[in-house]
Amino acid sequence: MMKKHIALVALVCAAGTAAMAQDQVLNIYSARHYATDEALYSNFTKATGIKLNRVDADDAGIVARLKAEGSASPADIILLVDASRLWRGEVDGLFLPIQSRVLDDAIPAQLRGKPTTNGAIPWFGFSTRARVIVYDKAHVKKEDVDTYEELGDPKNKGKLCIRSGSHPYNLSLFGAVTEHLGEAAAEQWLKGMVNNMARAPKGGDTDQIKAVASGECGVAVTNSYYLARLMRSSTPEDRTVVERVGVVFPNQASWGTHVNIAGGAVAKYSKNKANAIKFLEYLASPVAQEHFANGNNEWPAAKGVKINNPALQAMTGGSFKSETIPISVVGMNQVKVQQMLDRVGFK
Repeated sequence: MMKKHIALVALVCAAGTAAMAQDQVLNIYSARHYATDEALYSNFTKATGIKLNRVDADDAGIVARLKAEGSASPADIILLVDASRLWRGEVDGLFLPIQSRVLDDAIPAQLRGKPTTNGAIPWFGFSTRARVIVYDKAHVKKEDVDTYEELGDPKNKGKLCIRSGSHPYNLSLFGAVTEHLGEAAAEQWLKGMVNNMARAPKGGDTDQIKAVASGECGVAVTNSYYLARLMRSSTPEDRTVVERVGVVFPNQASWGTHVNIAGGAVAKYSKNKANAIKFLEYLASPVAQEHFANGNNEWPAAKGVKINNPALQAMTGGSFKSETIPISVVGMNQVKVQQMLDRVGFK
């Protein structure tokens, strides 16, 4: 009888140990596929002992996978790199709203999801990237492209290069402009941009910058961190590109420059909620926020974090005015924006 009791105790202890070990692992579905983030993850594991298993995909792939897996999903943390995707994940109920004083104190209200009735937040932004305008310094005047509205002005006919209008980065920008201008004026603006294109939309943001430098376009739109990468590059080709283009943070005299965000949430069916919250709180810490700035040329989302990135400082002179409309509003506008894009023939 005593042997059976000892065996039972051993079995219970082993099960408990296994459960504890399982609790020390977080499964992350990440749209952040930046090599520089490896240090971010490894530092968390060193500090906490919690191992991180990562599944990398783009935003759309992650959302589709979560929907397909349902309650069987092993995901604990969701990391996405676009405001409209975060909003969509919130609306589709893919996130588990959480309460965290650490995150509430660190992350500004406009960079979070909509609070539930009990004050829980579905997602938090952890870094921002400005949607800036680059222009050919030899042939375009800065004052002709220092607002988003001027991208659709006839004075810039035949000069504009831009990636697909349906790309999430542009959907977010267009959703923000729609909020500022109203739907009718925004549609006319989009039509003006179509009329001003130097070529059909194609490629990514770096391709737009290089097209300006080569003379194919006079002006283009890009996320700031793509330009910062070129500015920090040591290759002669990249240095030549940077020398030929100027950069504008649009609408400094009005509503401010549009910023997109990368953010995170606890997955709806996470089995490790406490550790998942701990990871999100880590992403809001000064050490992690500095990593976003120095590792991937993004601006920190947390309040009061100073950065030491020469490219970001050179671009802005130290600071810039950003818009403050809630991300949820930008997300809600994306359906009407897509309809406008279809009507004006913006591919």
